[in-house]
Amino acid sequence: MNLFFVLLTVTFLDYVIGDPPNWPHPIIYIGKLISWFEKLLRKHGLATKFGGLILFIVTVWITLGTLTIILGIFSKAGKVIEGIVVIYFLTSALAATCLKKEVMKVAYALENGTINESRIALSYLVGRDTQTLSHDAIIKGTVETTAENTIDGVIAPLFYMVIGLILDCPVQMVFLYKTINTLDSMVGYIQEPYTQIGYVSAKMDDLVNLIPARLGSFLMLLSGIFLRLDVKQGLRIWKRDSRNHKSPNAGHPESVVAGLLGIRLGGTHTYFSQVLEKPTIGDPIRNPELQDIEMTTHIMYVAELMMIILSGILLLFIR
Repeated sequence: MNLFFVLLTVTFLDYVIGDPPNWPHPIIYIGKLISWFEKLLRKHGLATKFGGLILFIVTVWITLGTLTIILGIFSKAGKVIEGIVVIYFLTSALAATCLKKEVMKVAYALENGTINESRIALSYLVGRDTQTLSHDAIIKGTVETTAENTIDGVIAPLFYMVIGLILDCPVQMVFLYKTINTLDSMVGYIQEPYTQIGYVSAKMDDLVNLIPARLGSFLMLLSGIFLRLDVKQGLRIWKRDSRNHKSPNAGHPESVVAGLLGIRLGGTHTYFSQVLEKPTIGDPIRNPELQDIEMTTHIMYVAELMMIILSGILLLFIR
């Protein structure tokens, strides 16, 4: 199977179809496994770092083991069926179209609905408390989550997909990443009740995003050239503010976007009713506007396209 063709097919299907609501999605089942096992560990008094290590190892082991068994079964049905199954799993690992749909729901609610509707729409995308967010804070929160998820949902999956295609294990490689990322999104918080049990998952997510966050941020910066944004300002804010975040990775895409758009992101937020002091990212050259949400999705798509081109060149030369 031509590796570049697989990559093009997967990204095309994600762009055209996204995640159909009635289709079984692997991430949903991974999330259910994490939720069930976390409750089991808490029930037995293992909401500790050691319990978090067990949660991490068992979740990854079950996920990769199950996928390997499924792929092994379908490999006996012929190359065509096996290829369809592989493409299905790889497509489900990308989230560009799904992310755009969800963030545009927030934008639509801000423009056509009530502020409470937009707060609710944003609450499905972020871990912070959204009940009291202002109009501008909702826009900033949506821009931030779009920037961060450009890495988590697009660039990083493509990065590990390419590595997996080279090593002939694309599904296992990309779902190793997606499992770690899902663990982090569900338990990887520094606030209670996740401080201990989520520690390992959070650190592992930091590790696997180390390269994708920086590569993706560079591609997001370059996208500003094609979108006629302030690339010079984007580079300046990236260099200055990329460390202004509790995460060693999330500050990179957020600072690039803040600079490109000319707005200030970050600041203090509330998580699980606990106030978390966070430094700001970017300069308040202007107030955030509703159009900033859609522009951030444009940055995401252009960065994705450049990632596909780079990946294609790499695959053509290596295989």
